[in-house]
Amino acid sequence: MANAHPAGLVWKRRLPGLVMASPAVIVFLAMFMVPMVLAFVLSLTDWNGFSLRFEWVGFDNYATAFKNPRVVHAATFTFVVALIGTILCNGMGLAVACLISGTGALNTVARTVFFYPYIISALIIGFLWSALLAPQGVVNNILTQLGAPPVPFLSDPGFAKWTLIFTIVWSTFGFNMILYIAGLKSIPAEYYEAAMVDGATPWLKFRHITFPLLAPVTTVNLVLTIVGLLKSYDIVLALTDGGPAGSTQTVVYEILRDSFVNARLGFGSAQAVILLIVTGAIAVAVTLTRRGAEMRVSE
Repeated sequence: MANAHPAGLVWKRRLPGLVMASPAVIVFLAMFMVPMVLAFVLSLTDWNGFSLRFEWVGFDNYATAFKNPRVVHAATFTFVVALIGTILCNGMGLAVACLISGTGALNTVARTVFFYPYIISALIIGFLWSALLAPQGVVNNILTQLGAPPVPFLSDPGFAKWTLIFTIVWSTFGFNMILYIAGLKSIPAEYYEAAMVDGATPWLKFRHITFPLLAPVTTVNLVLTIVGLLKSYDIVLALTDGGPAGSTQTVVYEILRDSFVNARLGFGSAQAVILLIVTGAIAVAVTLTRRGAEMRVSE
C-alpha cells in the first residue's frame, strides 16, 4: 500500500503526455473522424450537394449501390487492379531490392531511378503515358513508321485495363522496393555467412533466410499497397478518364462522378462508406493472416 499513488498524482504524471498527444488527436479527429461521420450522415440522404433541402432515405443508397451495374463493375475492376497490382508491386519490388541492395554507386543510381516515378504526381504519370500510348501517341507513330499496325493501348477495353494496371505498377513498385531494401539491410550478415559455410545456394538463402525475415516488411508492404490501389483515381483520370466505354472506371472515380458530376452526393457518400469498410476489413484480414508468419520469425 505504501507504493500506491493517489489518483491525482497519477493524472499529474500523465498530463504532460496527454498535452503533447492532444494536437495529433485533434488533427486526427478533424481530418478523419469528422469527415467519416459526415459522410455516413450524408449517405442516408438524397442531398445533391447544392440544395439546402434534402430528404432522409435511410439505407436506400446502399441498396442502390449494390444493385447498380456501373458501381458493381467499378468495384470488380478495382478489386482486380488491387489484387494484380499488389502481387506485381511486391514481386517486382522484392526482386529489384534483392538485386540492387548493395552499397555500390550503380546500385544507388538504380534505386533512385526505380523510386523516382513514385514521387511524381500521379496526374503527371497518367498524362505522360497517355501521350506515349494514345492512338496517335509516340509509340503508335513509331510503329506506323516501321510498317506495323498500331496497338490500341487505350482505345480497346481489354488493352486499356492492362495498360492502366501496368502504369500503376510502374509508378508504385519503387516504394515497395525501398521498404524491402530497408528490410534487407536489417538482416544480420552472420546468417548468410553461416549458410555459406553450410554450402547453401542463393535460392536456399532466399527461401530460408531472406524471405522469412522480411515477414514484417512484407506485411506492411501488402497492406499499404492494397489500401493505395483500392483508392486509385488520379492515374485513371489522366490516362483513360474511365474509358473506353467505362471499362476502367474505379470505385473512387465512380464516387466522385456520382457526387459532383451527377450531383448525387448522398449516393456517392454511401459508396465512400462502403469502400472505407471494405478497405478496413481487407487491411485487418491481411494483417491477421500475416501475423502467423511474423510470429514464426520472432520465434
